[in-house]
Amino acid sequence: MFNVYVVNFSSLSHEKSEEFFMLRKNIFKDRLQWAVSCFEGKEYDQFDNETANYLFGVKNGMIICGTRIIDMKHHNMLDDTFSAFFNDVKIPEGNFLESTRFFVDKERVSEFLGKRYPVTLVLFLALINYARRHHYDGILAVASHPMMHIIRRSGWNVTVLKTGISEKEEPVYLLLGHADPASQTALKDRICSQCADQDENRLKDWPLSFDTPL
Repeated sequence: MFNVYVVNFSSLSHEKSEEFFMLRKNIFKDRLQWAVSCFEGKEYDQFDNETANYLFGVKNGMIICGTRIIDMKHHNMLDDTFSAFFNDVKIPEGNFLESTRFFVDKERVSEFLGKRYPVTLVLFLALINYARRHHYDGILAVASHPMMHIIRRSGWNVTVLKTGISEKEEPVYLLLGHADPASQTALKDRICSQCADQDENRLKDWPLSFDTPL
């Protein structure tokens, strides 16, 4: 089974904490070369605290993908680090989550699930299912141009609130991903078209579990 579930920062085991923050360092610092803080081979910052929850996609006990989510009523990156990317950001009224440090480990996907497994779509769907289960109106995130293209193709209904420039002088987009039934259905249908023998009803559940061929 490939399972996607949530863990609060305070409940992270030492082993999972080490694995997760080392994966983040490998992806965000080493591969993407973001301006992130790293310590002893791990990437973490001031937003990794008791207000943070983490969505993990896990296969055979190994983290395959993940993202950090923080309720917008708490201190978050949009109020802090990302504010320099945009001018005069106005967040719509509502109950929102912030999603940051979204990643998929391609090597682990290839090893444990197969290169063609739609892990990114699964993580998008997990965000929507979590938001709906906990009565959030949507998910706020900052996306690069390549990620924006992936999101558009996924079928997720997103609104671009603002376009800005990152510290790498590249365009970035402040997005509101809607937690609406149409987006949930579009992602569910796209996943089912790529993964045979999935129980469609289970794809609206939280947490998420997927039958896998491996």
